[in-house]
Amino acid sequence: MRLSIPESWRWAANPFHTFVIITIACGSIPKGYDEGGYSASVRLDSFMTDFNLLSSNWTNNKTGLANRTANITSFNVLGAALGALISLYLNDRLGRLRSWRLACLVWASGNFIQVFSSGIYGLLLFARIWGGLGAGALTVVTPLYLSEIAPARTRGLVVSIYMVVLLAVLALGFFINYAASIHMAPTRTQYRLVQSIPLIPVGVAFFASFFLSETPRYLVSQHRPDEGRAILARLRGKDPKSPEIKEEFALITTQARLKEADNNSPSSATTSNWTAFKETQSNPNYRQRFWLLMAMQTISQWTGGNGITYYVSSIFESAGVTGNATSLVSSGAYGIVKLVFTMAFTWGLIDYLGRRRCALVGLSLQLAAHVYLACYMGILRSSSNSSETTNKSASDAAIASIFVYAVGWSVGLCTIPYLYGTEIFPTRIRNVSYAASMSLHWFFQFAVVRVTPNMFVSLHDWGAYLFWALVCFVGLIVLGVWMPETKGVPIEQMGELFEGKWYLRWRSQIKKDEREHGE
Repeated sequence: MRLSIPESWRWAANPFHTFVIITIACGSIPKGYDEGGYSASVRLDSFMTDFNLLSSNWTNNKTGLANRTANITSFNVLGAALGALISLYLNDRLGRLRSWRLACLVWASGNFIQVFSSGIYGLLLFARIWGGLGAGALTVVTPLYLSEIAPARTRGLVVSIYMVVLLAVLALGFFINYAASIHMAPTRTQYRLVQSIPLIPVGVAFFASFFLSETPRYLVSQHRPDEGRAILARLRGKDPKSPEIKEEFALITTQARLKEADNNSPSSATTSNWTAFKETQSNPNYRQRFWLLMAMQTISQWTGGNGITYYVSSIFESAGVTGNATSLVSSGAYGIVKLVFTMAFTWGLIDYLGRRRCALVGLSLQLAAHVYLACYMGILRSSSNSSETTNKSASDAAIASIFVYAVGWSVGLCTIPYLYGTEIFPTRIRNVSYAASMSLHWFFQFAVVRVTPNMFVSLHDWGAYLFWALVCFVGLIVLGVWMPETKGVPIEQMGELFEGKWYLRWRSQIKKDEREHGE
């Protein structure tokens, strides 16, 4: 019996295409390792001693310790927000590949300074911001590069490899910290080794990138069609004169001509971007789509997803996990749960259940987890009348709630805003709308990561979970009413989903025969 390769995985049959995807997807490592490996390394004894983060030194100033910890953790995210904005300018000026390489170099130089900052608090903050510039730029250029080399029918699958690599590195980072904590002495070498590890795979990918080329779409936009056709044929593993290559290349060149016609001013990218932004606000249909995406990004960040990820080791200890090593193992398991369910989401659930249903199911799970954690932190944990068995059961349920939260975050708003932002807009306003949403994403992520330690101190833990639960509840109402299902809807017909009254958007749909006709 002969086994056939599924249509959605045909790209993997071409070794060069697979090599390109894996190489470029390594651009997600800086962000993933920062959320896992670096955030956990901040709790290593060697790092806390070097940068004055020991609680014994801040007995009378818990807020000061929370501020110092939050600054060290969050300043990379602040740099990433700026890097994402800068990359939108560089992508068209330098090209996708050279922008990717430059971002890798900026991040690597920042990481190098960070590793050898040797207890100098100011230098560490500078290194965190500088490295964040590169990490943030990579979060924009990496998905863009992948989307431009992927066949249309598997674009979602190929781009999702970016998130899979990110979450795999995130989970691995916790286990690396665990190994360092039990096998290495608490000296500077310990945290330096942990924080420098991502330099190896990113460095390998950087040198491997010199065997790659620009994306066919970018080459065509730069009036280099012969190079674009040759690269497209190599990516597809076909002859440049084959019918399949001719058909796909004709579509690329047609889209490039339409884009130039829309811009009307190829010498001024700023003007065309401003014109596109004004169109998103002047056209009522576009305006609804734009602000729905902004609302989705706002809700996704303020449900606490990245706040929990960055401080998950401390959260596990608050939930009853004893010992730093055990909390690191639990954090690694948390990362694995996110990885597994994100893979299930991106490679199955999203096209089976749909975007809307996944978002609402995910928010519901997040809400349930936050409500229980608020009850545990505010009542059950501090109850002096409860028996040891009852407290143990409540603690186990709190730990389980953290994993329930991970499942909800992974199948819901962890990935949907990225996907929604690429599919609900027409080509001429997609770049500007996506740029605005990613900028909002990064600035809100910085805010959440920065204030989370302070929220735990000033709101006594339980108040933070109650706040996040309220955001989840509001999100269920807002997205439940405003968010239409886009599964299977051609981009050319997205406007039909946003016609009519906004409060009836939840039941907007396009008939099956109309979808097939649109495709």
